[in-house]
Amino acid sequence: MLYDFHSHTFHSDGVLSPIELIRRAAVKGYCTLGITDHVGVGSLKRLIEEVSDDCRLARSYWNILAMPGVELTHLPPAAIDGAARKAKELGAWLVVVHGETTAEPVEEGTNLAAVKSHYVDILAHPGNITLETARIAAENGVFIEITTRRSHCVTNPHVAKTATEAGALLLLNTDSHCEDDLLSEELARSTLAEAGIPPLQFKAILEDNPLKLLQRIKKIS
Repeated sequence: MLYDFHSHTFHSDGVLSPIELIRRAAVKGYCTLGITDHVGVGSLKRLIEEVSDDCRLARSYWNILAMPGVELTHLPPAAIDGAARKAKELGAWLVVVHGETTAEPVEEGTNLAAVKSHYVDILAHPGNITLETARIAAENGVFIEITTRRSHCVTNPHVAKTATEAGALLLLNTDSHCEDDLLSEELARSTLAEAGIPPLQFKAILEDNPLKLLQRIKKIS
């Protein structure tokens, strides 16, 4: 069972259309895929509507749970909660926040603003996340991402250690931009191992926590 809640299409910086990305994920054995293109506040309505239509079509014909979402990217921290709320009101199943990766100049305070919002589901590639922020994520049920993405995965060991100490829930996502980025069981296990996560915790991250997120989405929707 392959779950992946973070991916991109040609609506932002990916290369495939939403329906093609979903199809290629289904063929690779995915049971769940979240389409979460980069957005600010100006493109929320258009993007959510277009991706929702393709996800609905895919769910009708293929055995994959395709979910429309967004990745709020490079927003001022003070704007994150309002934008996340608006995204949910417009029909996004998933709200991901582009965290303070060391690979990009994300504004300081983004991680904290994300985990404080009750409308945010996932804090993606949060870089050198603090223990205090991870504890707030645990309290608010915001999932923290371990990523397979090459430019963001260098801080995975720190993210895993900090989130585990805080009791926050971890997810493995790909941040896919093309077919070659999509998940496999081998890639999932090797990424977790390289992050220093013990094999006994693999099932929680790869199976149990995704089901918890899906249950949360179901309750909200």
